[in-house]
Amino acid sequence: MTASGFTLVELLVSIAIIALLISLLLPALGATLRSARAFKCQMALRSVAFDFSVFADDSLHGDRGDDANSGPGSFTVETFQESMYGVDEFWRWGDREVIELPDSAGNDPMRCPEVAGALTLRPNAPCSGGAVSPPQSVSFAFNLRLYRAEVMTPSGAVRMARVRLTERITAEGSVPLAIDVDGAAAEQGGAPATYIAPSAGSTGPLGGDRFWFPSARHSGRSNVAFIGGHVLTSKTPSTEPGWRWDYQPVR
Repeated sequence: MTASGFTLVELLVSIAIIALLISLLLPALGATLRSARAFKCQMALRSVAFDFSVFADDSLHGDRGDDANSGPGSFTVETFQESMYGVDEFWRWGDREVIELPDSAGNDPMRCPEVAGALTLRPNAPCSGGAVSPPQSVSFAFNLRLYRAEVMTPSGAVRMARVRLTERITAEGSVPLAIDVDGAAAEQGGAPATYIAPSAGSTGPLGGDRFWFPSARHSGRSNVAFIGGHVLTSKTPSTEPGWRWDYQPVR
């Protein structure tokens, strides 16, 4: 009776088949993982849009922070942004001076899974004043025109004016609210990573796409959340028909 077993040739053939199968499966697995991360990013943006609709609703909103001191019925998009991060008047970590997200409880509400670096939060500062850093770790930027609008002065010059929003903004469902941002590119261009807007025909302060740094991290596409609550994706988000990047709450 002879002992049975693999010959060297059979072993090598088996290894070659396994290697071939792995080489065939890896691209499909990679594509599946990328799709899963893109979907998770879309869900995070959809959650941001939902929370914005609640924050804007005069009957449903909770704490509007310092905006409550400016009278009922109005708020700024920066106050909403700060409530999402938990910074400035919404600081929720007691006397701690620095917080990194995700924190020990796994909180990381403003995160695209394709962005790997930790996000550092600091108290006693607004989002526009360094509360959220570094720029390359910022996942989502908010529509700059909802924060600062271009207005014409009596002399004919165009300047940026702070915007106060009301519940009426929820009727503008096709206006983009937030988008995947390339924070590193924004920093290099001297723009904030937390706000973004294409020129959309402007020849004023927003002209020349100087505040336009979308990320194409999802297979060349950007995810965009709209005030209406839906999330869409595009390779050319600044030129999609019906995406009202030129909308301003004040004229």
